[in-house]
Amino acid sequence: MRLDKYLKVSRLIKRRTVANEACDAGRVLVNDRPAKASCEVKVGDTIEIAFGTRNVKVEVLDIVETTRKEEAKDMFKYL
Repeated sequence: MRLDKYLKVSRLIKRRTVANEACDAGRVLVNDRPAKASCEVKVGDTIEIAFGTRNVKVEVLDIVETTRKEEAKDMFKYL
């Protein structure tokens, strides 16, 4: 699954366009490397997102095309 879509579906970032812009600005790392929005995400990957002064680091646990809000938190775990 594309990185920007994963960030949106997992609710880490609310809109796909915002996820796309964050990737273009270099604020998203996948496995400690800067990633483009088109980067493919796999189970076991680590994603780090810089939100201003706060960094969020998560591990990908599951990949699904669509999910409900309550189940979105099961797609990743915070590190």
